[in-house]
Amino acid sequence: QVHLVESGGGLVQAGGSLRLSCAASGRTFSSYNLGWFRQAGGKEREFVAAIDWKATTYCADSVKGRFTISRDNAKNTVWLQMNSLKPEDTAVYYCAAYSRGKLTSSDYAYWGQGTQVTVSS
Repeated sequence: QVHLVESGGGLVQAGGSLRLSCAASGRTFSSYNLGWFRQAGGKEREFVAAIDWKATTYCADSVKGRFTISRDNAKNTVWLQMNSLKPEDTAVYYCAAYSRGKLTSSDYAYWGQGTQVTVSS
């Protein structure tokens, strides 16, 4: 069982930055693929970024060049650095662990409770 807790969300102006953190419990964190997803009001949850156990990263086209995912296995933590934020980035952001299929799909076994990111224009 893995317990995930996100933090770092908040209100920021367009063009600003935020860094989301996701702290995980569990002794096998280093072997998990990890992902960040987001869900805006009235929309489906969508893939943002993922990092596999080898630290290879993947980003959605909509955030490529602006967002960076990273992990520290010693700290059982995954981060999402978000720069040049846009109003359309406004959403609840979720971290996820242990993908059961493609890293870009939402087929992960464990999910955090989410953290709100609001970008004002």
